[in-house]
Amino acid sequence: MKHLAGSLYGDILANTSVAGFTLTETRYLPGLTLPKHSHEQAYFCFVLGGRFTEVYSKHSRTRRPWTLIFHPAGEEHSDHFHTGVRCFNIQMTTSWLERAQEHSGRVNAPAEFCGGQATYLAARLYSEFRRFDEFSSLVVEGLTLEIMAEMSRQLLRGLERTAPRWLEQARGILDQQFNERPSLVALAESVDVHPAHLAREFRRFYRCTVGEFVRQRRIEFARHQISTSDASLSDIALAAGFFDHSHCTRTFKKHTGMTPKQYRRALRPR
Repeated sequence: MKHLAGSLYGDILANTSVAGFTLTETRYLPGLTLPKHSHEQAYFCFVLGGRFTEVYSKHSRTRRPWTLIFHPAGEEHSDHFHTGVRCFNIQMTTSWLERAQEHSGRVNAPAEFCGGQATYLAARLYSEFRRFDEFSSLVVEGLTLEIMAEMSRQLLRGLERTAPRWLEQARGILDQQFNERPSLVALAESVDVHPAHLAREFRRFYRCTVGEFVRQRRIEFARHQISTSDASLSDIALAAGFFDHSHCTRTFKKHTGMTPKQYRRALRPR
């Protein structure tokens, strides 16, 4: 089954078309299964809430909140929704995509991002979609171009040699201790390398500094807690490692375009 341009499954909560894009927020009921299908246009799907399994080619992946997925035009996939799910979709016309890929590299394969810069850009794009005004077309195009650039970087990283074991160990430590106060010197000592070498190699392989990585993990943790629990925003901020609620709010808004309160309100059923 092939969907025509602009056509999507699910209940449409809101949509608009601008500057070569169709932006749509959709909702899917728990237990729903979509048959194998494809779309005429390439698109990004940003999971706002819920959990579902997607099957494409010979792969099966479970999609969770804060996941950004790229579907090339014509890619066949099917979906099963384990819970109620909400998604924000960015469909691109063929002409816009071809122009963008002249600068960011041609992408014809599925891709996904679980946290990191691309998902923050998608969150900002969703925030812009909710506040749409006369300037939004420029913002939408700019943010989508940035996401395309991040996707191209990910493909290039896949061609590079894998990170050394000691660097993966350092990242694992940060991943587990993101809510503590990181020390580059202590981290370097734990994997037996010089701090300067650790900082240089971390940025080369992961495209961010150690501090930026910790900040991203804190925001991801806060985002997950905000969307899946009823804990107070102050408690979430402290559990994530922020100094206080205000510190969390400033950082969260800078990276997502919304305050934690606005983010929680946006993910509540309408």
